[in-house]
Amino acid sequence: MHTDLLNDLINSLTILPGVGKKSAQRMALYLLDKNTDGAGILAKTLENAIKEIKRCTSCRMLTSNDLCKVCSDTNRDTNKICIVENPSDVLAIESTGGYKGIYFVLLGRLSPIDGIGPEELGISDLLKILNLKNIDEVILATSSTVEGDATAIYIKDHINNIKVSRISYGIPIGGELEYVDGNTIARAIQGRIEVNVD
Repeated sequence: MHTDLLNDLINSLTILPGVGKKSAQRMALYLLDKNTDGAGILAKTLENAIKEIKRCTSCRMLTSNDLCKVCSDTNRDTNKICIVENPSDVLAIESTGGYKGIYFVLLGRLSPIDGIGPEELGISDLLKILNLKNIDEVILATSSTVEGDATAIYIKDHINNIKVSRISYGIPIGGELEYVDGNTIARAIQGRIEVNVD
């Protein structure tokens, strides 16, 4: 039986988020027609990544080493730990350059309906880290969804004698109130900060 490799490639590319049939078709034709060297590099890199990338033994971020780049950086503030849901959250926070602490990646959020409880999120591992390391602040950076809020509350309720903060959500820089949805405005008002007058 003859297989259609072009069609197989197009179908394979549609597994990527946000990539439909037409986009996959454009990508496949570009790689095969215009950039076969790039296609080879992409294939080899993807194959190596699948074989070599695993979870950091400390924070559960994706890495090809035992410890990820953040956990192996001796200049990080190991007294502050930021709890996030996914590796993409670590990348988003790191891209700002504004946070110099360490992380713990939950790999999800509490969702009893989907069978995701504290054990699936590694919360017991997190609590062990908090007991072993000299952490003075836990920053909860879970999403502003019902499940994200429930996860943050659950973690906060299991932490003693450590300052716990939650990232604020609100109005984007340059945003006009009339164009911002009501939930975001309500969250921004709840997360307001005091303005110091010098």
